[in-house]
Amino acid sequence: MKRWILPLALLCANPLWAAPDGAQGAGPAPGANVESLLTLARQNNPELAAMRHEATAALERVDQADTLPDPRLRLELQDVNRMGSQNPSLWPGEVGSTRYTLTQELPWFGTRDIKRAQAGYTAQSSDSAAQAVWADLASRIKLNFAQWYFLSQSQRLSQEILGLLQHLEQIAQARYASGLAPQQDAIRAQTEQSAMRAELIGMQTELLQTRTRVNGLLARPMRAELAEPQSLRPLPAAEQLNPQALEQRARERNPQLAADEARMQAADKGRELALQGRYPTIMVGIAPMQVQNEIKTWDLMLELNIPLWQGTRRAQERESVAMLESARAKRDNTAIQLQVELNENIAALQSAQQTESLVTSSLQPQAELTLQAALVGYETGKLDFATVLDAQRQIRQAKQSRIKAQAEGQARLAQIERLLGEDL
Repeated sequence: MKRWILPLALLCANPLWAAPDGAQGAGPAPGANVESLLTLARQNNPELAAMRHEATAALERVDQADTLPDPRLRLELQDVNRMGSQNPSLWPGEVGSTRYTLTQELPWFGTRDIKRAQAGYTAQSSDSAAQAVWADLASRIKLNFAQWYFLSQSQRLSQEILGLLQHLEQIAQARYASGLAPQQDAIRAQTEQSAMRAELIGMQTELLQTRTRVNGLLARPMRAELAEPQSLRPLPAAEQLNPQALEQRARERNPQLAADEARMQAADKGRELALQGRYPTIMVGIAPMQVQNEIKTWDLMLELNIPLWQGTRRAQERESVAMLESARAKRDNTAIQLQVELNENIAALQSAQQTESLVTSSLQPQAELTLQAALVGYETGKLDFATVLDAQRQIRQAKQSRIKAQAEGQARLAQIERLLGEDL
């Protein structure tokens, strides 16, 4: 029995059932890459789920649009007391006569087709709106992931620089103890460390805020575990950033533009439907007459409403035309804004790529060489401590610029993909 005590004690000390969301029992926490976050968002985000349900509901309305109204049955009991010869009765065979009237309303020719087409375009609009919500949601996740990566890498860089400053302080203390440098050098190193620690506190706060936003987009508890971001998506090659090709692709794929186009088509069908109001609605019916227990006569009926008051109908037609023009103007405005945003983000992405390349190939290696030379010069007494601090700031600035350019490239790529409605 004793051999089970230690495993049981370990199990009780760290029960899987007590693990928070994203802990051991649920597999690795998401967040190491943006794809893991997008997968969870597609499954869990309530805004996206709501839009999907709305699109499904709109699709179900297509079959309803051209359905005929339900027929109506009317029962008339005539002479229920048979001219005073009996007590009133409600049984058809015991009254003077019973008239059954069955009627069916029939819209004017072509009206049902127009209604079905209008409902179809409305369903397309709802589906495209759901796709637009996903594109926007995915973009926000990618933007927050880029910000999260930037803060995480900046935090690592600041800790690296803090270690460097501690090393510089040790050198300054040693030189001060030997009488080769003033005590002010060590004090300046300590001051720089305090400032760096204050920056790290601010970064930690921003990291917590970003993690909260990410969990909110995933519909997870705000403090749910997230893995540290490890990798970024590769940026597209130069040939993939052709503005003309991307503009054409955006016009064909952008979900918001597709939704506006479908709304315009639905408004056009609404205009056609308003014109159908000039024509009457037809009502047909059949009315058998029962006397005692036998059907004696059959009547047929045809009823038309008379579209006499045309003032109201003309106002409805003008309203439908105005709604059509409004939908067309909104579509055109979306297309213009789409081109503007797309070209802005393409230019910014290219700039970020160029900046990262310049820092990686030139500025950062030069800053590292400058720091190494400054350290050697300070240790040998050829350079003062201020020069070493300047060299430290240069290398930090170079590395910070590289991280910032990487995050900016990811953010711009996310915006381009939002406009395209799909990954580039």
